[in-house]
Amino acid sequence: MIAPIERTLTGLRAQTAVWRKAGETIGVVPTMGALHQGHLSLARAARAACDRVIVTIFVNPKQFNNPDDLENYPRTEEEDARKLESIGVDLIYVPSGDEMYPSGFATTVHVDGLTDMLCGATRPGHFDGVATIVPKLFLQTSADQAFFGEKDYQQLQVVRRLARDLDIPIDVIGCPTIREEDGLAMSSRNLLLSDRSRIKAPVLAEVMNDMAERLKSGATMTAIQDEARTRILAAGFNEIDYLELRDGSDLSLLDAAKPDARLFAAAWLAGVRLIDNIAVE
Repeated sequence: MIAPIERTLTGLRAQTAVWRKAGETIGVVPTMGALHQGHLSLARAARAACDRVIVTIFVNPKQFNNPDDLENYPRTEEEDARKLESIGVDLIYVPSGDEMYPSGFATTVHVDGLTDMLCGATRPGHFDGVATIVPKLFLQTSADQAFFGEKDYQQLQVVRRLARDLDIPIDVIGCPTIREEDGLAMSSRNLLLSDRSRIKAPVLAEVMNDMAERLKSGATMTAIQDEARTRILAAGFNEIDYLELRDGSDLSLLDAAKPDARLFAAAWLAGVRLIDNIAVE
Protein backbone atom coordinates (compact mmCIF):
# COMPACT_ATOMS: atom_id res chain seq x y z
CA MET A 1 0.00 0.00 0.00
CA ILE A 2 1.35 3.42 -0.97
CA ALA A 3 1.79 5.67 2.05
CA PRO A 4 -0.49 8.70 2.30
CA ILE A 5 1.00 11.98 1.12
CA GLU A 6 0.60 14.98 3.39
CA ARG A 7 1.30 18.46 2.02
CA THR A 8 0.48 20.72 4.98
CA LEU A 9 2.11 21.23 8.35
CA THR A 10 -1.32 21.20 10.01
CA GLY A 11 -2.08 17.76 8.60
CA LEU A 12 1.38 16.45 9.48
CA ARG A 13 1.13 17.55 13.09
CA ALA A 14 -2.37 16.13 13.43
CA GLN A 15 -1.00 12.72 12.46
CA THR A 16 2.15 12.84 14.58
CA ALA A 17 0.07 13.92 17.59
CA VAL A 18 -1.85 10.65 17.33
CA TRP A 19 1.37 8.66 17.23
CA ARG A 20 2.82 10.61 20.13
CA LYS A 21 -0.30 10.02 22.23
CA ALA A 22 0.09 6.28 21.58
CA GLY A 23 3.70 6.43 22.80
CA GLU A 24 5.14 5.53 19.41
CA THR A 25 8.61 6.57 18.22
CA ILE A 26 9.04 8.47 14.95
CA GLY A 27 11.86 8.27 12.43
CA VAL A 28 12.33 10.80 9.65
CA VAL A 29 14.25 10.49 6.37
CA PRO A 30 14.69 13.97 4.84
CA THR A 31 15.12 13.85 1.04
CA MET A 32 14.78 16.00 -2.05
CA GLY A 33 13.10 13.17 -3.93
CA ALA A 34 14.30 11.30 -7.04
CA LEU A 35 14.70 8.38 -4.69
CA HIS A 36 17.22 5.60 -5.31
CA GLN A 37 18.40 2.58 -3.35
CA GLY A 38 20.49 4.83 -1.10
CA HIS A 39 17.38 6.67 0.06
CA LEU A 40 15.47 3.41 0.37
CA SER A 41 18.20 2.00 2.61
CA LEU A 42 17.66 4.98 4.93
CA ALA A 43 13.92 4.31 4.99
CA ARG A 44 14.58 0.65 5.80
CA ALA A 45 16.90 1.66 8.64
CA ALA A 46 14.20 3.96 9.99
CA ARG A 47 11.59 1.22 9.63
CA ALA A 48 13.78 -1.17 11.65
CA ALA A 49 14.43 1.35 14.41
CA CYS A 50 11.16 3.25 14.83
CA ASP A 51 7.44 2.58 15.23
CA ARG A 52 6.52 5.17 12.61
CA VAL A 53 8.45 6.43 9.58
CA ILE A 54 8.09 9.71 7.71
CA VAL A 55 9.93 10.36 4.45
CA THR A 56 10.03 14.03 3.50
CA ILE A 57 10.37 15.17 -0.11
CA PHE A 58 11.21 18.83 -0.61
CA VAL A 59 13.54 20.30 -3.23
CA ASN A 60 14.90 23.06 -1.04
CA PRO A 61 15.63 26.18 -3.11
CA LYS A 62 17.88 27.59 -0.39
CA GLN A 63 20.40 24.78 -0.99
CA PHE A 64 20.99 25.80 -4.62
CA ASN A 65 23.34 28.64 -5.52
CA ASN A 66 22.81 27.92 -9.23
CA PRO A 67 19.26 28.56 -10.57
CA ASP A 68 19.80 26.15 -13.46
CA ASP A 69 20.79 23.40 -11.03
CA LEU A 70 17.55 23.95 -9.11
CA GLU A 71 15.46 23.94 -12.28
CA ASN A 72 17.07 20.76 -13.60
CA TYR A 73 16.93 18.81 -10.36
CA PRO A 74 14.80 15.68 -11.02
CA ARG A 75 11.29 15.63 -9.55
CA THR A 76 9.63 12.20 -9.53
CA GLU A 77 7.02 12.25 -6.76
CA GLU A 78 4.73 9.49 -8.05
CA GLU A 79 7.61 7.14 -8.75
CA ASP A 80 9.12 7.94 -5.35
CA ALA A 81 5.89 7.00 -3.60
CA ARG A 82 5.79 3.67 -5.44
CA LYS A 83 9.38 2.90 -4.48
CA LEU A 84 8.56 3.43 -0.79
CA GLU A 85 5.51 1.16 -0.93
CA SER A 86 7.32 -2.09 -0.09
CA ILE A 87 9.12 -0.58 2.90
CA GLY A 88 6.00 0.28 4.85
CA VAL A 89 6.58 4.00 5.28
CA ASP A 90 3.73 5.52 7.28
CA LEU A 91 3.65 9.01 5.76
CA ILE A 92 5.26 10.97 2.92
CA TYR A 93 5.50 14.68 3.65
CA VAL A 94 5.65 16.80 0.47
CA PRO A 95 5.29 20.47 1.46
CA SER A 96 5.23 23.31 -1.04
CA GLY A 97 7.71 26.16 -1.10
CA ASP A 98 5.11 28.47 0.45
CA GLU A 99 4.45 25.94 3.22
CA MET A 100 8.12 25.82 4.17
CA TYR A 101 8.98 29.46 3.49
CA PRO A 102 5.81 31.52 3.92
CA SER A 103 5.65 35.21 3.14
CA GLY A 104 7.89 37.15 5.51
CA PHE A 105 10.21 34.24 6.30
CA ALA A 106 13.43 35.88 7.47
CA THR A 107 15.56 33.33 9.35
CA THR A 108 18.78 31.65 8.24
CA VAL A 109 20.77 29.14 10.30
CA HIS A 110 24.54 29.12 9.83
CA VAL A 111 27.01 26.56 11.20
CA ASP A 112 30.57 27.87 11.53
CA GLY A 113 33.68 25.84 10.88
CA LEU A 114 32.25 22.79 9.13
CA THR A 115 30.83 24.74 6.20
CA ASP A 116 33.75 26.77 4.84
CA MET A 117 35.53 23.95 3.00
CA LEU A 118 34.74 21.12 0.56
CA CYS A 119 31.24 21.72 -0.85
CA GLY A 120 30.89 24.86 1.25
CA ALA A 121 33.81 26.51 -0.53
CA THR A 122 32.41 25.98 -4.03
CA ARG A 123 28.67 26.27 -3.30
CA PRO A 124 28.17 29.54 -1.38
CA GLY A 125 25.11 29.44 0.87
CA HIS A 126 24.46 25.73 0.30
CA PHE A 127 24.95 24.66 3.90
CA ASP A 128 23.02 27.65 5.22
CA GLY A 129 20.12 26.23 3.21
CA VAL A 130 20.68 22.78 4.70
CA ALA A 131 21.03 24.14 8.23
CA THR A 132 17.83 26.17 7.87
CA ILE A 133 15.56 23.47 6.40
CA VAL A 134 16.68 20.53 8.53
CA PRO A 135 15.69 21.99 11.93
CA LYS A 136 12.32 22.91 10.43
CA LEU A 137 11.79 19.30 9.32
CA PHE A 138 12.94 17.99 12.70
CA LEU A 139 10.49 20.27 14.53
CA GLN A 140 7.65 19.74 12.09
CA THR A 141 7.85 15.94 12.28
CA SER A 142 8.74 15.81 16.02
CA ALA A 143 10.94 12.82 15.11
CA ASP A 144 13.03 10.89 17.61
CA GLN A 145 15.60 9.79 15.03
CA ALA A 146 16.73 11.16 11.66
CA PHE A 147 18.53 9.11 9.03
CA PHE A 148 21.12 10.54 6.63
CA GLY A 149 23.49 8.89 4.17
CA GLU A 150 27.25 9.07 4.58
CA LYS A 151 27.62 9.90 0.87
CA ASP A 152 26.84 13.49 1.87
CA TYR A 153 29.27 13.21 4.76
CA GLN A 154 29.87 16.92 5.22
CA GLN A 155 26.12 17.47 5.37
CA LEU A 156 25.84 14.70 7.97
CA GLN A 157 28.42 16.41 10.18
CA VAL A 158 26.72 19.79 9.77
CA VAL A 159 23.37 18.30 10.77
CA ARG A 160 24.86 16.55 13.80
CA ARG A 161 26.50 19.79 14.93
CA LEU A 162 23.38 21.95 14.57
CA ALA A 163 21.21 19.38 16.38
CA ARG A 164 23.71 19.36 19.24
CA ASP A 165 24.23 23.12 19.35
CA LEU A 166 20.50 23.92 19.19
CA ASP A 167 19.57 21.21 21.74
CA ILE A 168 17.16 19.54 19.32
CA PRO A 169 16.09 16.27 21.00
CA ILE A 170 16.81 13.96 18.07
CA ASP A 171 19.38 11.27 17.28
CA VAL A 172 21.05 11.82 13.89
CA ILE A 173 21.96 8.44 12.41
CA GLY A 174 24.53 8.10 9.63
CA CYS A 175 24.02 5.19 7.22
CA PRO A 176 26.59 3.70 4.78
CA THR A 177 26.87 4.92 1.19
CA ILE A 178 25.06 2.65 -1.27
CA ARG A 179 26.86 2.07 -4.56
CA GLU A 180 26.09 0.78 -8.02
CA GLU A 181 27.73 -2.49 -9.04
CA ASP A 182 30.51 -0.55 -10.78
CA GLY A 183 31.28 1.45 -7.63
CA LEU A 184 29.54 4.74 -8.46
CA ALA A 185 27.94 6.25 -5.36
CA MET A 186 24.18 6.37 -5.81
CA SER A 187 22.86 9.90 -6.23
CA SER A 188 19.76 11.57 -7.63
CA ARG A 189 22.12 13.53 -9.90
CA ASN A 190 23.17 10.30 -11.62
CA LEU A 191 19.86 10.50 -13.50
CA LEU A 192 21.22 13.56 -15.29
CA LEU A 193 24.18 11.66 -16.78
CA SER A 194 24.04 10.66 -20.43
CA ASP A 195 24.76 7.01 -21.26
CA ARG A 196 28.24 7.96 -22.37
CA SER A 197 28.97 9.93 -19.21
CA ARG A 198 27.53 7.17 -17.02
CA ILE A 199 30.22 4.83 -18.34
CA LYS A 200 32.94 7.28 -17.31
CA ALA A 201 31.49 8.18 -13.90
CA PRO A 202 32.80 5.16 -11.88
CA VAL A 203 36.39 6.28 -12.51
CA LEU A 204 36.02 8.77 -9.64
CA ALA A 205 35.42 6.02 -7.07
CA GLU A 206 38.05 3.81 -8.71
CA VAL A 207 40.73 6.48 -8.36
CA MET A 208 39.66 7.25 -4.79
CA ASN A 209 39.89 3.60 -3.78
CA ASP A 210 43.39 3.37 -5.27
CA MET A 211 44.36 6.50 -3.35
CA ALA A 212 42.95 5.07 -0.14
CA GLU A 213 45.02 1.92 -0.46
CA ARG A 214 48.18 3.94 -1.01
CA LEU A 215 47.37 6.23 1.91
CA LYS A 216 46.82 3.21 4.16
CA SER A 217 50.27 1.98 3.12
CA GLY A 218 51.88 5.22 4.25
CA ALA A 219 51.74 7.44 1.18
CA THR A 220 50.90 11.13 1.57
CA MET A 221 48.42 13.26 -0.33
CA THR A 222 51.28 15.48 -1.43
CA ALA A 223 52.87 12.50 -3.16
CA ILE A 224 49.78 11.04 -4.87
CA GLN A 225 47.29 13.86 -5.42
CA ASP A 226 48.58 15.20 -8.76
CA GLU A 227 48.62 11.74 -10.36
CA ALA A 228 45.08 11.06 -9.12
CA ARG A 229 43.75 14.34 -10.48
CA THR A 230 45.35 13.61 -13.86
CA ARG A 231 43.65 10.19 -14.01
CA ILE A 232 40.23 11.69 -13.23
CA LEU A 233 40.53 14.42 -15.85
CA ALA A 234 41.92 11.97 -18.42
CA ALA A 235 38.80 9.81 -17.94
CA GLY A 236 36.64 12.67 -19.23
CA PHE A 237 35.81 14.71 -16.15
CA ASN A 238 35.84 18.43 -16.90
CA GLU A 239 36.83 19.94 -13.57
CA ILE A 240 37.70 18.87 -10.02
CA ASP A 241 36.34 21.05 -7.22
CA TYR A 242 38.31 19.21 -4.56
CA LEU A 243 40.19 15.97 -3.88
CA GLU A 244 41.25 16.05 -0.24
CA LEU A 245 41.96 13.95 2.84
CA ARG A 246 40.27 15.24 5.97
CA ASP A 247 39.55 14.29 9.56
CA GLY A 248 36.14 12.61 9.76
CA SER A 249 35.12 14.49 12.89
CA ASP A 250 36.07 18.15 12.40
CA LEU A 251 36.88 17.97 8.66
CA SER A 252 40.34 19.47 9.21
CA LEU A 253 42.76 18.97 6.31
CA LEU A 254 45.21 16.05 6.49
CA ASP A 255 48.19 14.95 4.41
CA ALA A 256 48.47 11.40 5.78
CA ALA A 257 46.05 8.76 6.98
CA LYS A 258 45.03 8.54 10.65
CA PRO A 259 42.12 7.01 12.56
CA ASP A 260 38.79 8.40 11.27
CA ALA A 261 40.36 9.97 8.17
CA ARG A 262 38.20 10.27 5.03
CA LEU A 263 38.98 11.01 1.42
CA PHE A 264 36.61 13.52 -0.21
CA ALA A 265 36.08 14.38 -3.87
CA ALA A 266 33.80 16.49 -6.04
CA ALA A 267 34.17 16.60 -9.80
CA TRP A 268 32.18 17.73 -12.83
CA LEU A 269 31.28 15.33 -15.63
CA ALA A 270 29.40 16.74 -18.64
CA GLY A 271 27.73 19.42 -16.51
CA VAL A 272 26.86 17.11 -13.60
CA ARG A 273 28.59 17.53 -10.26
CA LEU A 274 29.42 14.21 -8.60
CA ILE A 275 30.61 13.87 -5.00
CA ASP A 276 31.99 10.93 -3.06
CA ASN A 277 33.91 10.09 0.10
CA ILE A 278 35.45 6.97 1.56
CA ALA A 279 36.98 6.09 4.91
CA VAL A 280 40.79 5.82 5.08
CA GLU A 281 41.55 4.15 8.40
